Amino acid sequence: MKSYQMYWLLAFITFTGCSRDDTGNNSDGSPTNNPSNPIENTNPPNILLIIADDMGLDATPVYSVGTSTPNMPNLEMLMNSGVRFNNVWSNPVCTPTRATILTGKYGLRTNVITVGDVLSTSETSIFDLMNTNAPDYSHAVVGKWHLSTDPTHPTSMGADYFAGLLAGGVQSYTNWNLTENGQTNNTTEYSTTKFTDLAIDWVNNQTEPWFLWLAYNAPHTPFHLPPSELYSQVGLASDQSSIDANPLPYYLAMLEAMDTEMGRLINSMSQEERDNTFIVFIGDNGTPNQVVQTYPNRRAKNSLYQGGVNVPMVISGKNVERKGVEEEALLSTTDLFATIAGIAGSTISEINDSKNFKYMFNAPGITVRDYVYSEIGDDINNLDHTIRNDKYKLMKFSSGNEALYHLAEDPLESINLLDANRLPLSEEAQMAKEALESEIINIKS
Repeated sequence: MKSYQMYWLLAFITFTGCSRDDTGNNSDGSPTNNPSNPIENTNPPNILLIIADDMGLDATPVYSVGTSTPNMPNLEMLMNSGVRFNNVWSNPVCTPTRATILTGKYGLRTNVITVGDVLSTSETSIFDLMNTNAPDYSHAVVGKWHLSTDPTHPTSMGADYFAGLLAGGVQSYTNWNLTENGQTNNTTEYSTTKFTDLAIDWVNNQTEPWFLWLAYNAPHTPFHLPPSELYSQVGLASDQSSIDANPLPYYLAMLEAMDTEMGRLINSMSQEERDNTFIVFIGDNGTPNQVVQTYPNRRAKNSLYQGGVNVPMVISGKNVERKGVEEEALLSTTDLFATIAGIAGSTISEINDSKNFKYMFNAPGITVRDYVYSEIGDDINNLDHTIRNDKYKLMKFSSGNEALYHLAEDPLESINLLDANRLPLSEEAQMAKEALESEIINIKS
């Protein structure tokens, strides 16, 4: 049965494959897919994907956007030992971003474009791809799912194991519904700690290379004071009125608590296992408006402005030779699909809307994208779109309004070049607008 699955997957990849030059390489310089040898699987690394809920650039240490950032020494350790990406785009809300990572497709192709949309089990997931291309891997999802409320949905999407939160959030981080093995029960354990415990237990039980999708629901609302042993801030009151009056320090404490638990997971591994583990850390969308910094209000989570779609991503660990560096290349959350498969040993360089960027881990100056794209809407016929290249960003709203920003000169999007008093556009800006419009048409076609 598996041989037939492999045949059809390879046929699909060949049909949808990327362009190649005369040397037999893809246009990005990566090796072409070889149907006779689809896997390069020598001593395959473990893969740990950590997704932080509602964590934008302004809430992330080292990035230059926010003025008050959390104490996150474990995340900074990953930055110092790997690559920090500055231009990664997600969707502006949770559910679509998770779907893009899971399928390598934009939301307009999966019909997952806003909060609460259900991802069809007919879609090929990263777990399905690994089951075919890297069958030695075991895999699990621990934490927030938010792609369906069906307790069997994560395993129906190909995951070997799921334990976590089906919904988008909780009413209380210490009183919530945990789903495991298709069964849902109430728990009073602090969710960030519980997810870490579950992750440690699962990793400790693995005898084969593994892929763990670990999705913390922190620092999503409700803002609260975490257990005292998980954060270092002093003088924070625990009453709700104090939290509501100034939620930012509590939001930062939630992030520090997540970092503490993330460090506990990493430190639970033996040195040998840690050395053989590839780690991705990423935020799923921008910061909530109640705690946003630097970005204008209403231009954070839920918006297509930079504060909503430009998210932190850090990559470190096995096979990452660049250390403590920044990377300016444009990337999309869809790209994790092909890249994770590539880390597992697949030679796929491009599939669906996903591009494998693993070559960036070892060499600077490599690009796989000329543009990045994002969207949000209430249905496929009522979508707002945004797209950018290295300089310009175009936004097209379902209302008919448009905006064009020169991000290289105006990163906070304060000057809409399409405002009547700023027209006509320069020749460069006009050419950029036309090129970006053309790319949106190509994506939608």
